[in-house]
Amino acid sequence: MNSVVLIGRLTRDPEVRYTSQSQMAVCSFTIAIDRPSRQGEERKADFPRITVFGKQAENCEKFLKKGRMVGIQGRIQTGSYTNKDGVTVYTTDVIADRVEFLEWGDRENRRDNGFDSGYQSQSEPKDDFTPEGFTAIEEDIPF
Repeated sequence: MNSVVLIGRLTRDPEVRYTSQSQMAVCSFTIAIDRPSRQGEERKADFPRITVFGKQAENCEKFLKKGRMVGIQGRIQTGSYTNKDGVTVYTTDVIADRVEFLEWGDRENRRDNGFDSGYQSQSEPKDDFTPEGFTAIEEDIPF
């Protein structure tokens, strides 16, 4: 079984390129994931590279930005290449089957309470933060 689920924050804006033959979108970005640490120990993090394909890759480019939290479900893929010095470099990537956007809005305008100023509550929908193809919910949710 090769399955991985990750939650982390983007370390940079996503980059999209298109394949030469089929013109399929390929998006790549890196996320920072905190490692559990004991009290008094220095905090550590892992930085896996994520690769997304197709329409989902285009949506990542459109809606994700550096610092936003994202959930990833996919598989691990290893590979290798020879760099310009003739040394073989081994890679490990996460190929995403599913990407969940866990934060919306502008992280640069954070409020004192820790929520994003662009946070979209269910009782106050903002059409400018609703992704294409989705409809904002205008009802109270009891939790």
